[in-house]
Amino acid sequence: MEYIKYRFYQKANKCAKEFQRLKSEHADVVLGEVKLGQVLTGMKGIPLLVTDTSKLDPEEGIRFKGYSIPELREKLPKINPDGEPIPEGLLYLMLIGEIPSQEDALNLSRDLATRAHVPQHTFDVIDAMPKTSKPMTQFSAAILSMATESTFQKAYRAGVNKKYFWDATYEDVMNLIARLPRIAAYIYRRQFFNSDHIEPNPRLDWAGNLAHMMGHDSEEVRRLFRLYMIIHADHEGGNVSAHTAHLVGSALSNPYYCYAAAMTGLAGPLHGLANQDVIFWIFEMIEELDTDTPTDEQVAEYCKHTLESGRVIPGYGHAVLRKTDPRFTAQQEFANKYIKDDKMVNLANQLYRVVPPILGSVGKIKNPWPNVDAYSGSLLYHYGIKEYTFYTVMFGVSRALGVLASLVNDRIYGMPIERPTSHPLSWFKEQAEGKGSDC
Repeated sequence: MEYIKYRFYQKANKCAKEFQRLKSEHADVVLGEVKLGQVLTGMKGIPLLVTDTSKLDPEEGIRFKGYSIPELREKLPKINPDGEPIPEGLLYLMLIGEIPSQEDALNLSRDLATRAHVPQHTFDVIDAMPKTSKPMTQFSAAILSMATESTFQKAYRAGVNKKYFWDATYEDVMNLIARLPRIAAYIYRRQFFNSDHIEPNPRLDWAGNLAHMMGHDSEEVRRLFRLYMIIHADHEGGNVSAHTAHLVGSALSNPYYCYAAAMTGLAGPLHGLANQDVIFWIFEMIEELDTDTPTDEQVAEYCKHTLESGRVIPGYGHAVLRKTDPRFTAQQEFANKYIKDDKMVNLANQLYRVVPPILGSVGKIKNPWPNVDAYSGSLLYHYGIKEYTFYTVMFGVSRALGVLASLVNDRIYGMPIERPTSHPLSWFKEQAEGKGSDC
């Protein structure tokens, strides 16, 4: 068994035994009470999922296996000592629960490079789609097309014992993660550069190779891509993309199906599409105000107009967080270190000054602070990745690290099919008021 896979099995198998013991011995322990408001507002705050890769605290932000984003940027292995960590190190951490050594991370990087071959029919599927198709549509279709290669699907049909489901799932997960930069870059070059494709460079790390194949082949862009892939990789298990992958996986669907389903959720404007909406909204503001260097007063008036028209200010607010998103802060620190006097970056900083007080004065908004999407587009735009309809695909490539690592855990734990109980609205009215309704 390959070294990293064996390390994962050693760690995860111990946790799997603990999972089964808790299920057997403590099934009747009450974790909390479910309020009607939680059911009717998206199940927020109900403890229903086991997700070991990361945890989101409303006040502290995201932690990966207990490590904050600043700690990850300090501790995870880097190509250059003064650069950003490579995402392979974070994948290792989420799988095994330990900060990897430099050699561990590079070993994983080499393993991914050997798995990165994309079947020809996947390129054929992409090429068969209209170039007017949204990048996320092409991305999701490409992922689904690779299900023909699923090790898990073949093992299941061959009758493999369920205690080995994790093994075949691991192979699919690593193969899928390895192929994503090639697929994403192929879509990017097809749509925006007249199919002038760039071959992969197996000597580069996973994120660096994505930058290279997209045609942004400088160390500065690779450094940004490494940060981008780290901070977008996971956000515990309840967000739409992570929960979707888990839910579909609970039916023992192969990882290609699970991840493709997750990406159709990420493509929604209330989830990953928000990074595109931020840039689109900023351009609308620039056009409306007829300046790309507006005053704080002009920005404030435009923000108020946006709210008064029944729209939201994209990039601000979060379902769980009640502080500035640490992922926003990491990007702002990156900009402060490497970028001087860029108009888009300056606008992102200006919005950070102006927007929270306005949202705070509304009263009904629980979190007036920026999330990850409020900054990411400005950084990408500065480095020449101006095709903002592609930004969500990049988010999706990153998110594969967390949701697919979690899927392997689900399989080694032997998670059952997810099947909550549902009731008609009249039942909830009866519980709340003692009488039903005609709904």
